Amino acid sequence: ELKFDGLAMNLRYEHGVLVQAATRGDGEVGEEVTQNMRTVRQIPLKLPADAPAVIEVRGEVYMRRADFEALNKRQRDKIAKGAKGEKTFVNPRNAAAGGVRQLDPAIAADRKLSFFAYGLGEITPPEQGGPVFETHLQMLLTLKSWGFPVASQTTPALGAAELVAFHKNIGQQRDALPYDIDGVVYKVNSLALQRQLGFVTSEPRWAVAHKYPAQ
Repeated sequence: ELKFDGLAMNLRYEHGVLVQAATRGDGEVGEEVTQNMRTVRQIPLKLPADAPAVIEVRGEVYMRRADFEALNKRQRDKIAKGAKGEKTFVNPRNAAAGGVRQLDPAIAADRKLSFFAYGLGEITPPEQGGPVFETHLQMLLTLKSWGFPVASQTTPALGAAELVAFHKNIGQQRDALPYDIDGVVYKVNSLALQRQLGFVTSEPRWAVAHKYPAQ
C-alpha cells in the first residue's frame, strides 16, 4: 500500500451511521473531530444495509496538492487585502492536520480535505453477524464497496522481489501523484497470520514501512 503523508483517523459507525471521528493521538487517546470529518465529502455519513452493526474504519486524512495550492492562493489573497492573523501553509500535511483540529467545521470544509481507508478497528464479530474477512485485500475491497476511498495502487505481492519492485514502481510515480506520500507499507495479507503475529508494544509485527528519501 501507499504510505500517505497525512493524519491518521478513526471513524466509528453504529448501525450504519457515523457517530464519532477521532485522531489516533497516542494510540489510546485522540481528539474528537466528528463535526469536522462530516465535512469531508469522501467520508460516507451512512453505510449500506450489509455493513455490520459496529465498525471502526481507520485511514488517513490528507490534502490533495491542487487543493493545497488553491488554499495557499486564497491565503495570499487575504494577506494582500490586509487581513490580520492570516498565513500561508508550509505543506499539505500541516494544512490538513490544522483543518482537522479547527473548532469551526466551516474552516475544515474550506480546506477541502480528502480521505483514504486502510484498516479496521473494532468491528462486530462474525458470530454476532459481522463480516468474515480472510485477507486484508478482501477487507479493503469491501470497504471500497461501502463507499470508502481506497488507493488504487494497493496490490498483492509475492515474495521480497515483488515488494521491492512495487517500492521502485511507486517511487517512479511519486512526483506525478496528486497527493504526497513518504513511502509504501508492506502488510501480511492473511488476517489469520496477522492475528498470529500480533503486536510489539503498539507496532504490528505484520506491517512494515519502506520509506523514500525526504523531498
